[in-house]
Amino acid sequence: MSDGDEEPNDEADEPVPDVDAETLQERLDDAEAALEDAETEADLDDVETTLDGVESDLEAADLPEPDDDEEESPAEELEARLSDLRDGLESQRGPYAEDVVAAVEDAQSTIESTEWTDQGLEELRETVSAFLDAAGDPLGESFVGGDEADTDAFVDELDDVVDAVEYNDLDPDEDADTIAALVEATDDLEAGVEDAQEWDDLSVRQKLRAEGYYEVMGEKHKDFPPEWTALKEWEQRGNVEMILLCLEHMGDSEFMERHCLEALKRVASEEALEEVGQRAERRDTKAIEIVGKIGSEDGLEHVVDFVDADSNPDLQKTALKAVGEIGSEEATQDVADQLVADDDSVRSRAARSLGLIGDTRAIEPLADVLAEDDADEVRASAAWALVQIGTERALEAAAEHSDDRSYIVETEARKAVEALDGDEAEAAA
Repeated sequence: MSDGDEEPNDEADEPVPDVDAETLQERLDDAEAALEDAETEADLDDVETTLDGVESDLEAADLPEPDDDEEESPAEELEARLSDLRDGLESQRGPYAEDVVAAVEDAQSTIESTEWTDQGLEELRETVSAFLDAAGDPLGESFVGGDEADTDAFVDELDDVVDAVEYNDLDPDEDADTIAALVEATDDLEAGVEDAQEWDDLSVRQKLRAEGYYEVMGEKHKDFPPEWTALKEWEQRGNVEMILLCLEHMGDSEFMERHCLEALKRVASEEALEEVGQRAERRDTKAIEIVGKIGSEDGLEHVVDFVDADSNPDLQKTALKAVGEIGSEEATQDVADQLVADDDSVRSRAARSLGLIGDTRAIEPLADVLAEDDADEVRASAAWALVQIGTERALEAAAEHSDDRSYIVETEARKAVEALDGDEAEAAA
């Protein structure tokens, strides 16, 4: 194609705005003056339109680069002034009814999601009651509330104000005084909610005192810290709730945590299962022991996975013992699988756990261990487990080793012989 046949360039034909820095500054001067004189939202909309036009022309203009002695270019100066005017524009807008609604809803969310002390609830009651009065005056409404120190009641009462604000469809110009009064009221509401006493504002001892933890203590106590004295008294009374309360608030103290867990282990109440079960799932061996002592089948799910923790024999043995104490036949196969573990002590603990469970399906594998395992400790545990299962077949499997080379195996096997002789004598009688 020849030079004369070139296609027209639409972009080249578009007019370039004839603007310079001075012209743009003058337009910004006009916008600034208009912003100062603006009295309505419509006036502010006009200013915003002017600023949009200046910004568009500034982007299209080819303004000169700064001289060496200038800190910023003309374009940068204009951009900075344009930004300041936009900030000024936004600060003059509103307030709007939507701002009031948003502030009230934020307060509602805080009230619902926060744990308050009794004092905090009373402070909220006074704050909400004052807000209902303050919001009712400009809206010409009479809001009822403030009688109950209850978060649900507070939220419902504030909903009434939100509904009234939305129903009145307040105009930012015509109803400016009403909106301003509501904004002032919501500012006080937000401040009151923020200042109300939260549970987290209290120290550990304040929380314990508020929940009656120290009520079992006399005026004098010999132990330090005093929480330990109260803990021992609650343990004697079998009050799991208070032991768990102490664990919750004093768990950062290794000393108190240990004593709380020991107390829970001695009390061994199913009330503690949920809390210690969660700890057990985090591989806490003390908690696993407590789950076993509680002995509920509901605790099995918290510990059974650790019977196969072959990288940690101590964890395995603790879990195996707990599973045995729980005694659920659901775990028989999981435990029996550990009869071939590499660690002698794990195999021994698995055998004893099968004895505690008492599932007759374990007789054959226990008999095999008794006959074939290389460790006498493991074989003795298998014999003990067979005696615990106690059926004739189990006792006969153990009794076969009453003359065993190992004294500890022989001792357990003779118990089986005695049990069988007793059964025969009883049957003969």
